[in-house]
Amino acid sequence: MSSEYRYSEDIPTIFVVRIPVFSCSANVAMLTIVQQIKRNRNDDGTFNHGNYKVVYVAPMKALVAEVVSNLSNRLKDYGVTVRELSGDQSLSGKEIEETQIIVTTPEKWDIITRKSGDRTYTQLVRLLIIDEIHLLHDNRGPVLESIVARTLRQIETTKENIRLVGLSATLPNYEDVALFLRVDLKKGLFKFDRSYRPVPLRQQYIGISVRKPLQRFQLMNDLCYQKVVAGAGKQQVLIFVHSRKETAKTAHAIVETTMANDKLSKFMKEDSASREVLQSQIGLIKNGELRKLLPYGFAIHHAGLARGDREIVEALFGEGHLQVLVSTATLAWGVNLPAYTVIIKGTEVYNPEKGAWMELSPLDVMQMLGRAGRPQYDQSEESIIITGHIELQYYLSLMNEQLPIES
Repeated sequence: MSSEYRYSEDIPTIFVVRIPVFSCSANVAMLTIVQQIKRNRNDDGTFNHGNYKVVYVAPMKALVAEVVSNLSNRLKDYGVTVRELSGDQSLSGKEIEETQIIVTTPEKWDIITRKSGDRTYTQLVRLLIIDEIHLLHDNRGPVLESIVARTLRQIETTKENIRLVGLSATLPNYEDVALFLRVDLKKGLFKFDRSYRPVPLRQQYIGISVRKPLQRFQLMNDLCYQKVVAGAGKQQVLIFVHSRKETAKTAHAIVETTMANDKLSKFMKEDSASREVLQSQIGLIKNGELRKLLPYGFAIHHAGLARGDREIVEALFGEGHLQVLVSTATLAWGVNLPAYTVIIKGTEVYNPEKGAWMELSPLDVMQMLGRAGRPQYDQSEESIIITGHIELQYYLSLMNEQLPIES
């Protein structure tokens, strides 16, 4: 990867990077940002941060906050200011002037760039990073198209030196997307296969044909139990479900099965340090279901929990005191808590706007499974999708990058 970036250091260009699923695209973005900062370095070693702005377009508001935190921590020694600009977080003119890196959503940046008269800071943009460029395939695709078209027109009409970077982990027809972005295929398109992954990833797909809700729920719980017990005491497991109520139901079902099979001691030994830590936190927990689960090394996480409860769970899981965490997608988007094994328990989620059950979007699936892996601790990683038998082929194609991106 380093050889490609020796090229991109000197020649501002538009390029697309396709990275293996679950590899860290943040590092690629970081390299391009550091290169931009380097171009504004003075002879005395200081930086002229008033000459440029970097815009990082992330697909979701929850992910925007994570990117802001990550970039702020990694770039603090450069004196760079990173701020969020979204529907939830507006910036004053003075704050925008003081900000070098703006992290935003496609919709927010589309609104800003449509205001043709307001170019007070858009004219300073020298780097535009679009993460998850495969969203062109999503119903938000037209918004991304508008952003790209507007940026390309700005480059052509003003001759401003703007670097446009597209990142994706699932892009089978990457050449088509690159041509849409007007990338020079020989110089600006970089494709990294799975051999570039930091550690090997085992993927498992389980299709179930049972349709009766109670039987289906029990079968999924049994499958989760088998996987959880296999790594008990050694590997942390993160299970994603799709409603707040289901987090507690799933966690209790696994605990009860574990107790019935006399396997509970595999999760939490009597003399373990984690047992003491968990016991010390129980009195601080407000949620009754969470208090019941904590002594066994199990926990739940969803937006309905008090903020203090969520923060305690995140800290305990991050420090390795919890063995099993059952969560809704809030943990996939808002907090970076990787586990050795990630399980998606079912792929149907209720859409209240349409009044129907829908399959998870590819972006949601990627984000959840992206929590599999702790390269600094583990020699391998594992992701498991439990879905309906009919949907099995779809997820096999999705995860093996066989579904073309069409705008």
